[in-house]
This record gives sequence, C-alpha cells and structure tokens, in this order.
Amino acid sequence: MNRAHLSVLLAAVAIAGCDSNATFVSSPEAPSNSFGIDSGNAVTTAQVAYAAALESGGLASVGGAAGLGAAAPNGSSIATRAIDPTGRALDIVSLIPFGPDVYPCGDGVGTVTLSGDIEVPGTLTPGDTILIEYDMCDEGLGEVIDGTVDLTVVDFSGELLLQTYIVAMDAVLTDLQIVTPADTVTSNGDATITLDTQQAPLVEAGVSGTRVTMDANESSETLTNYSSYQSFDGGLVPTEYTFRASGTLDSTQLAGIVTYATGPDFLGFDLAFPHQGEFRVQGDASSVKLVAVDAENVRIEIDTNDDGTVDETINMTWAEFLGLVT
Repeated sequence: MNRAHLSVLLAAVAIAGCDSNATFVSSPEAPSNSFGIDSGNAVTTAQVAYAAALESGGLASVGGAAGLGAAAPNGSSIATRAIDPTGRALDIVSLIPFGPDVYPCGDGVGTVTLSGDIEVPGTLTPGDTILIEYDMCDEGLGEVIDGTVDLTVVDFSGELLLQTYIVAMDAVLTDLQIVTPADTVTSNGDATITLDTQQAPLVEAGVSGTRVTMDANESSETLTNYSSYQSFDGGLVPTEYTFRASGTLDSTQLAGIVTYATGPDFLGFDLAFPHQGEFRVQGDASSVKLVAVDAENVRIEIDTNDDGTVDETINMTWAEFLGLVT
C-alpha cells in the first residue's frame, strides 16, 4: 500500500456515517475465480482489501460541497468542502431550480459548481437533485479534486438550519478524481449514502452500492455489492469512532477476486489506528484475518485450508501494515 492511502485512512476514521439497512457477514464466501491465500500473499491481500474498504467508506463525504456531509477535523478535502455546511445547504434549497452557481476553492485555486432542482423551498424531499462539478478544486490540504457527483435525494427528515437531519442520497460518481503528490485515484460508480446528524456531535454515515471502480496510478480496484458503516462521537474525550464494511473486491494487485467483512467492528479514538476489531478476507478455501491488538499493533492470522485453525501468524505495527513506514 502506498502513502497516498494515508489521506483515505484519515477520511475513513474521521468522517462519520450510518446505514441501518446495511448487511454485514462474518464469514464471506469466496467467488469461483478466487485464489488460495497463503504466507506468500496474505499480507498483501489483507492490505489491498482493507484499503479498498476504507476508500469505500470515504464516499460518505461526496455531498460535502452541497453542505450534506459530516466531517471531523483532518478529514479529506472532499469532506471539508462542507466548511460552512449550513450556509451552503440553505443557499441551495432557497431556489427552485438553482445554479449553476460557481464557488472558488480554498485560496481561489479551482472551482466547484452546484446546480439542481429542489421541489420544496427550505428543505429536501425525495427526488430532489444536486449536481456537484469539481474543476481542479484545491483546498490547500494536499489534494486536488476533479470530476462530478450527481446526487438524488431518497429520503430526508430533520432541520437543515440546525444541521440535525437524516438524509439518504443516491450518488453517481463520474471520473471523480483525487490528486495527491503520491497518487491519483479516479472513481466511477454508484453509491447510496445515508447521513445521520440528529445526535450531533455523534454523527453516523453509511455507504452501499452495486459497483464502484477506483483507478490509481499503479492499480485498479472494483468493489461490488459493498457496504460500510462509520460513526464518530465528538462528544466524548477522547473522541471515539467505529468502522465496519463488507463487499467483494477485484484488484489488479491480487491474483483473483476476494470477499471481505469486518466482525467485530473496528473501534478507535481520535485519529489513532483501531485498538479493537477484526477484518477477514476470504479466498479459495483459505482466508486471512486482520486483528487489531491495540492502537499500535496488528496481528495477521492465516488459515490456508479454511479449517478454522490458524496456520501462521504475522505480527506487525499498524504503520508497517499500512505502508506508512518501511
């Protein structure tokens, strides 16, 4: 895993979200074109699957430019487009239809254009549409955003003015590109996003979809039938987050397709690595499990014949596992 995934990791543990309808499985079945997991490929398999799961969770922030997002400090710049979420959201719902309205990014480098159609002024209702178009948008946080996000409201309840609401949106990503000095990741696909801020500073978000592809400089990952759930409780000291995910992954970095699922959920504080939780990747009659030992260390358990017995254990720090140190 390259260093570009660091920003993805921070986004995934800092952006909160919930999807109460998401289904998570503890023992995913391997697809027919999977491969055997062993000591030679287990670490890479776990790394690639875990990074893809985090990236899917980061999609919860794609409505941030329209003021429909919930982000903690140090999240990705997609999320920080919601720096003034109340004002941006109320601007949108005051006009029928609205836009195209062009907003400068950061210090004026690049723009984001908003347009759409709202049925009832002052609120959101099912069928409302919001189109977000990034044009090399640089917020000065080390990421440049380009591409489009097309949102359709599925359900809404609560108050935009108070930023206490539950909103469900269908999102279509078209060449949504995140450019960092280390990598460029381009996403295309669909996602259903649910945000719950009714108990803020506890915020929750969920993401699920049928297919999304994330192309980087040196790899391509496609997730199908994927889902994730995140929560972030800013009312606790230290702040606490949870994360879980499941799905099927086809990556050019792996020899075949795998499935993955958390269970139990990952738990952590602030922006530290998880101190609790497990993440299992299923291959062909074999699996690898990532176990959070504490916020510094992680254990990799390899079952080469799927008999439920650990055949080999590898101990690493989280930083080593994520490729943040060599």
